[in-house]
Amino acid sequence: MKISSLQDLKKIQKAIADAAALQAAQKAAELEAQHRKAAQKNLFVNAAGAVHRLPEQRKALLKKEQPPPLAIQLQRDEQAVLVEAISDGFDASSLLETDDTLSYRRPGIGIDVLQRLRKGEWTIQRQLDLHGLRSDEARDSLSGFIREAYKQGIRCVRVVHGKGLSSPGKTPVLKAKVRNWLVQKNEVLAFVQARPMEGGAGALVVLLQPSRIGPA
Repeated sequence: MKISSLQDLKKIQKAIADAAALQAAQKAAELEAQHRKAAQKNLFVNAAGAVHRLPEQRKALLKKEQPPPLAIQLQRDEQAVLVEAISDGFDASSLLETDDTLSYRRPGIGIDVLQRLRKGEWTIQRQLDLHGLRSDEARDSLSGFIREAYKQGIRCVRVVHGKGLSSPGKTPVLKAKVRNWLVQKNEVLAFVQARPMEGGAGALVVLLQPSRIGPA
């Protein structure tokens, strides 16, 4: 710019002063922004105070080994089988009715129950045939049959033990044993010899207690 007068010189001086003032203002604004940014960055540190690094343990968190599960239900089932076990050495002769068929009724069961069983007033719902089984096999089969029938709510069953015609000496081995076994079963209320059409002397009709877990 060509200076031709004093007035031009003053304009130049004013422009220089304005530029310097603007530069100073910009620098002051930049410094303020830097201070504000630094204050925000150190806000958490200033609030928390001095901190210390935790020592490294370098240890894995392992779960404690759990004890093996106990077969509680299996133990209960095994105990139930022991409780329900029936013995060959038990003599039920003193508990049987002194009639020709040696029937049985649990204490507290009236004589009318035997009469109704003989008349066939209860429908036979299940049958077990013990023909051809050894004594121990027949005992286990009978015990399981009575237990399962009771669980299912069955009230009346027939147990076929045979007349012993094919046994040595034609002696009915199972006939007396089946009576002895049945007397030992808590599920059994009474039994009588079957009617001729139901097996006669070779079978028993058995009345079971009402089940508390199965259908009535």
